[in-house]
Amino acid sequence: MVWVLLLLLAWAVAGAACTRLCLAAARAANSAGSASSASLDANAGHGHDLTLYEAAFLSGGPGRVADLTMVSMARQRRLLLAHTGWATVVDPRGRDEMERSVIGAIGPEGQSPIAPVRAAAAAADAVGGLADRLVDAGLAVPDGARTTVAAGVRQVRVAAVVVVALGVTALLLPAAPEMPRNLVALWFALPLALTLSCLAIARVEAHPYARWASPAGQRLLGTLARHAGSAGDDRMYLTSVAVRGIRAVGEPDLRAAFAHRGQYGYHGLLGLHGRD
Repeated sequence: MVWVLLLLLAWAVAGAACTRLCLAAARAANSAGSASSASLDANAGHGHDLTLYEAAFLSGGPGRVADLTMVSMARQRRLLLAHTGWATVVDPRGRDEMERSVIGAIGPEGQSPIAPVRAAAAAADAVGGLADRLVDAGLAVPDGARTTVAAGVRQVRVAAVVVVALGVTALLLPAAPEMPRNLVALWFALPLALTLSCLAIARVEAHPYARWASPAGQRLLGTLARHAGSAGDDRMYLTSVAVRGIRAVGEPDLRAAFAHRGQYGYHGLLGLHGRD
C-alpha cells in the first residue's frame, strides 16, 4: 500500500501550502485594512486626490512609475525614446524628483538602453519615498504583505505540481488487486482539486490592483480609472498610462521602445556600469 503513503504525503503538501496562503492573505487583509481604517476610511476617501505618480504606483508598482515618468518626458520632447529601445536625454533638467531619477539613471553620457534605466529609476529613493507615503496614508499594501502573499501563491503552485508527480508515481507502481488504478487516480485528484481551487479563488478574489493598493487605494483607483478614457488631452492620456500601463500608449514607435525593456537583465545592467 505504498500509494497510500504517497497520498498522505500529497495531502500534507497541499494542505500545508493552502493553509500558508490563506494565513498570508488574512494577514495582508488585516494589515491593509487596519492602515486604511486609521487614515482614509475615516474620511470615506474624500480627502485625497491621487497624483499621477501615486496612481501609477498603486496600479503597477515602482516599474509603472518609471514608465509613466519616461512617457511623460517623451511627450514633452525632453526625452527621446527610440523604437530600438534606447533613451536619450534632450533636456537634462528634471522638473521633479522622479524625472531627476530617470535622468540620473541614464547617466552622464545622456544615452542608455531603456531597460536598465527603468530598473534603476524604479529602485530610486524617490519611488521608495512615494511608496512609504502611500503606505502611511493607508493607500498601499506594505511590502511584507505583498511578498508574503506572492510567496504563498508560488508554494501552492509548487504543491499542485508535487501532487501530480506523486499521483503519477503511485499509478506507475504495481497495482494492488483490491484497488483499481482509476480509483487511485481519483484519490489523488482530491488534493489536486484543493490546490487548484485555492489558486482559482485567489485569482478571482484578488483585485487587479491588490498587489500594490490597499482597499482604500483600490477605491480611489477605481474612481480614477473610470475617468481615464480615450480623451485627447495630455492629463487624461497620462492618467491612462498610469492606470493601464504601456498598453495604453497609442504611438507605435513609443510602444516599440518599451517592447525592449525586458531584454536587459541584471547582467546587462552590470555591463553598462562596467563601461563607465
